[in-house]
Amino acid sequence: MSYQGGCYCKEVRYEIEGEPAMKGQCFCRECQYATGGDSLLVMGVMDAAFKVTKGELKGFQRKDLDNGVVREFCPSCGTQVVSRPPGGMVMVKVGTLDDPAAFGGPQMAIYTCDKQPYHHVPTDIPTFEKLPG
Repeated sequence: MSYQGGCYCKEVRYEIEGEPAMKGQCFCRECQYATGGDSLLVMGVMDAAFKVTKGELKGFQRKDLDNGVVREFCPSCGTQVVSRPPGGMVMVKVGTLDDPAAFGGPQMAIYTCDKQPYHHVPTDIPTFEKLPG
């Protein structure tokens, strides 16, 4: 299977070859910043499966966090496209897929320890306070 996507202004485009290693709904505080307050849907793929085909992404990593996630975004429109946690996986933001419906829904909810009282945590998938063991 292959997926394509990009940023809001279309200056950055990417493709993914193969099936995602995980599909999740993340409630971490950092994702809440990225969404403006809600959880974030992500599709985890191995680094080798993700390729930028047009433009370049700009990265940001907090300096005050040990092993902080690198968040990559379009330098023109600011769309967050991916996050790169330590370990070689790329977390693609589902909203950047050309066909977000291809995501099919999360298989797990992660970082529920950071959820807010107004967040809805799905009851039909496994949930984890942080990452699954």
